[in-house]
Amino acid sequence: MAPQPEAQYRVDSDGVAVITLNYPPLNALHPLLLRSLFEALRRAHADAAVRAVVLTGANGNFCAGFDISQFQNPDAGQGGGIDNSINDAICKYLEGGAKPVVAAIQGVALGGGLEVAMGCNARVAVRGTKLGLPELTLGIIPGFGGTQRLPRLVGLAKGCEMMLTSAPIKAEAGLKLGLVDALAPDAAGLLPAARALALDIAAGRRPRMYSLTRTDKLPPLGEALALLDMARAEAARRARGLAHPQLCLDAVQAGVTDGGAAGLAAEGRAFAAAAALDTHKALVHIFFAQRATKKVRGVTDVPGLKPRPIRCVAVLGGGLMGSGIATALAMSGVAVILKEVNQQFLDGGLARIRGNVASRVKKGAMSQAAADAALGRVTGALDYAGFDKADMVIEAVIEDIPLKQKIFADLERACRPDAILSTNTSTIDIELVGAKMTGGAAARRRLLGAHFFSPAHIMPLLEIVRTKDTGAQELLDTLALAAAIKKTPVVVGNCTGFAVNRVFFPYTMAAIMLADLGLDPYRVDAAVAGRFGMPMGPFRLNDLVGSDIGLHVGANFVTSFPDRVYVSRLIPALNEAKRLGEKTGRGFYKFDAKTRKASPDPEGLAPLLEASRREAGLLPAGAKTPALSDADILDWIFFPVVNEGCRVVAEGIVDKAADLDVASVMAMGFPPVRGGLIFWADLVGAPRIVARLKQFAAMVPPQHAGFFTPCDYLVQAAASGRKLSAGPPAAAKL
Repeated sequence: MAPQPEAQYRVDSDGVAVITLNYPPLNALHPLLLRSLFEALRRAHADAAVRAVVLTGANGNFCAGFDISQFQNPDAGQGGGIDNSINDAICKYLEGGAKPVVAAIQGVALGGGLEVAMGCNARVAVRGTKLGLPELTLGIIPGFGGTQRLPRLVGLAKGCEMMLTSAPIKAEAGLKLGLVDALAPDAAGLLPAARALALDIAAGRRPRMYSLTRTDKLPPLGEALALLDMARAEAARRARGLAHPQLCLDAVQAGVTDGGAAGLAAEGRAFAAAAALDTHKALVHIFFAQRATKKVRGVTDVPGLKPRPIRCVAVLGGGLMGSGIATALAMSGVAVILKEVNQQFLDGGLARIRGNVASRVKKGAMSQAAADAALGRVTGALDYAGFDKADMVIEAVIEDIPLKQKIFADLERACRPDAILSTNTSTIDIELVGAKMTGGAAARRRLLGAHFFSPAHIMPLLEIVRTKDTGAQELLDTLALAAAIKKTPVVVGNCTGFAVNRVFFPYTMAAIMLADLGLDPYRVDAAVAGRFGMPMGPFRLNDLVGSDIGLHVGANFVTSFPDRVYVSRLIPALNEAKRLGEKTGRGFYKFDAKTRKASPDPEGLAPLLEASRREAGLLPAGAKTPALSDADILDWIFFPVVNEGCRVVAEGIVDKAADLDVASVMAMGFPPVRGGLIFWADLVGAPRIVARLKQFAAMVPPQHAGFFTPCDYLVQAAASGRKLSAGPPAAAKL
């Protein structure tokens, strides 16, 4: 039986009541835990034997914040049921009760956990404790008084910074800022230090502080309002078009101008407004969807099936991708054998791994000792000797089918019969890669795709590609490896482009069609990046990936899906002109040789655009470029992507639609504030998407209309009112 949320209560001989938040693993503030906490506080304040109160947390942590599952609980109501009654109780029983309350903090005090701690009269923390208010990452704002108390404890500028960036600080920094009143040397010394401080306050030896009414850290009103104006401008720049950061600042400003009590009331209104936004729903959806990718039907629910440890992985190919994969493995404690075809290539691969690790050290992401340990786990090889030690192989050589087939035939002989054999191909049929293996069903069972995204040691997604024969054990082992190397896994089916690349092949094609219709590519990129929120537009992305890669990958989709592709002369022309993008200094953009900064190059691009437009013939002679708004451009670009995503869901290429949401966010930079591709499509509505696709199909010559033709699943959802995220009534299994 799952443990019940409880605030444990005891009174020690010195008259200190110790209240312990206990809800494993991180003492999240479930409504039952909050109720138990306030009952314990009422009890302490009413007990004549109690002189002071210490509030702490069990399980080595204070509290990680409000129980986020309540945001998905329909019985809790909007915003997880948070309202001002909780703030009233914090003011009455934590901050303003008859006995002083001191928070004894270790591990983490985040979100509502830190807000509860700030509601106490003082705070003692163990060194290294993480303190922060990350609520904006879920599309809401602090709702337990954080918008009022944090600026009064650390100063207005720092308080706004911590809330708007969601960046936590350590207890040592908290002491300097005033968020923490004292540091305990270690966990064993935490309660004694908090107890002593609480008794000192009770005896009048130390002042009792009320953070809601403090003003000593707030600047004069004029200066405060100027600081808030700067914070608003920065929030608008960093979170373009998002309302909840501004709502957070509204609450802060109300407290600055009208006092803490009025600020709490304003916070309640702002919290409710933020919780009603689609942004909050989208970010909560992605939060839970990301965790659910690890649960796969027919794999993680098989009784008695447990993952086998993967301690050693052999990586074939030391190029950018192979060296990135090896880096990710080695940094996470996995032994790596890096194989190359000659010493020069091997030296280059090992050098890239050293460079990747050194970059992490330089950025402060890992210590030099950890870097040295990671590099010590990497061994170079020029043959298959030692491959019997590998629990798994990841092939990451060039996209050449005969070469890959020979490699897998060799691996079958060189590796143990229980070793997983995987390929990092981004487009080639996995079964085709293993076609020359001779081990029959046993060989096919251990064959799968392990598709990393570049740079592999940084990008968070791992597509695990299963064939119709891949074993559940092998998939479970690979899911466990993904967790070990801190990747989010998505198990997908075997098709051209798998999930991510397949769904996004219309992205660039739609953009190129707009360019062939006469639209300015730079305007298209500005709408996609600036208005919609992608990291970059499709033309800038082409330059990042390389026009040569785009041409090669695009050819696979032209072959596999000839009825719904748009073929243009523009990308081939860029290749012929050696305008490959960043790697050659020119593509759709031109790049500064030193900074690699991109800038438009309309003059250089103009001849290629004119030739491509003439050959495309999308417009009748003498016709003008269609007058499309930025909103039209976004529909034109993204609705074909949604359409292909619906095919992927309907075909069972992903286990569940939410997996595609996670993949689109983590691999393609789809804005998380929109909840991922399919979640966003449900917000837009299938009827509108179908209507717009049909409208766009009518705007181009008939031979290109198939690019926009809505798939059956999308049409059926539009007609029935069924959500796209629900999946088809009888979804195909992978």
